[in-house]
This record gives sequence, structure tokens and C-alpha cells, in this order.
Amino acid sequence: MPQDNTVQSVERAFKILEELATEKEGLGVTELASRIGLHKSTVHRMLTTLLSLGYVEQNTSSEKYRLGMKILFLAEAILDRMDIRREAHDLLEELSSKANEAVHLVVPDGFRAVYIDKLDSNKTIRMFSQIGRTVPLHASAVGKAILAFADKEFVEEAIKQGLTKFTKNTITNPKELLKHLEIVRKQGFAIDDEENEEGIRCIAAPVFDYTGKVIGAISISGPTVSMTHEKVERLSKDVIDCANKISQRMGWQPNR
Repeated sequence: MPQDNTVQSVERAFKILEELATEKEGLGVTELASRIGLHKSTVHRMLTTLLSLGYVEQNTSSEKYRLGMKILFLAEAILDRMDIRREAHDLLEELSSKANEAVHLVVPDGFRAVYIDKLDSNKTIRMFSQIGRTVPLHASAVGKAILAFADKEFVEEAIKQGLTKFTKNTITNPKELLKHLEIVRKQGFAIDDEENEEGIRCIAAPVFDYTGKVIGAISISGPTVSMTHEKVERLSKDVIDCANKISQRMGWQPNR
């Protein structure tokens, strides 16, 4: 088979698979051919090959085609290599150089968040944080970034655990926290304004996986003398952009 025809066949096969991925109940040959702009006979021939390989299956009642279970074999290989810390580290380095403040990566651990990566700034004053340390969800920027995009049931359960007061700025009223989380969702980032530790201000954004589930957060943190409100506002786009890039490496697609 000529090289051009081989490439064209591969391209058509992937178009078919991608289109089938959008329909849980599957598609018939006619509709599938219409969607991807190919002749019915061509689509049927491609489907027959994909069916024999296990990447497509056919419902005997409706005669519609849908993705086969063998697709999971390929997907699993990708998911297994998606280590958030490895995928995020170089992006955190870029963010750290822009901000010249401490940068953190956290993941949820029950009803707290645990630091799994940290990059210090080159300043003399260092953040009192370390990998493995946990922070409360309701009183930290990373925690609020996670809560704002978590399931409603999880948020309710987190509130039931109690909203401990750490500083005079800690939000301890459930209704106030829920309103605050709405703001976080709208703006795409959370701020810890000396809510967990006096003299420390942070900004954070959520990280999502391929299903759209929030799986962590990144933050920029520093003493209030350098992390001014103006600096936090200036860094808001950078922290969101960085979190989105990490999410995309984890398979997240913003348009889905």
C-alpha cells in the first residue's frame, strides 16, 4: 500500500474513534459517515478492521458501533505515567522564577492538603513549609482552591469536621465559607490572607485530572511584606496559567 494511503487510513481510523468517543450509546454507519465526511462503504470497512482488533464493538440489537474495551489498554498506559509531581515540577520552577516566592504543589489527603513539592525563593526569609506537611482546607489558599471545585458532598463533610480558627482572619462560619468558595470558583484562584498563619499571604489555583476532577492545587506563598495585595493580584494570571498547564498534562481538557 502506498505511503500516502497508509497515512490517510490511520487518520480516518482515529477520526472514527474520536467521534465514537463522543457518543456513549454509539453511532450507526450512516450517521458516523455523515459526521466525519466519508463514504459509508469506507467507514464500514474501517469499522470492520477496528472491530476485529477489539478497538470497536457493535451492539447486536441497535447495530450501532461504540468504543471497545481494548481502548482501556491504551488509556491505562497513559494514566499510569501521569504522576502529578513529575508532570508539574518544571512548570513550578518557571512560576517560582517569575514570582521569586515559595511555590507549592499539594494534593488532598482526607480533609487536609499535603505538600508534595516545594520550591523556595532565593530570599533570606524562608517559608515554614515542607514536603509531607499538611494544611487545613478551609484556612489555606490551596485548600480553598480544592474545596471550591470539589463535590458538594465533600465540601459539606469537610465543614462538618469543624472550621478551626488559626488566626483572626480564619473563616469559621460555614455560610461565609460557602460564599467565599463561590467567589473562588468565579475568579479561578483562592487567596489565604493570613488565615492559616499570621504574616503569610498565599494565592493558589486548582489542578484537574482527565475527568475534570480537582486533584490538587499549586500556590505562591510569602511573607506579607513581599506578598502584597498588589503582587497577589499581579500573580493571579500566572498561577492560573501554571495550574492549567499542569492540568492539561494530566489529561484535562478545558472545553469539556
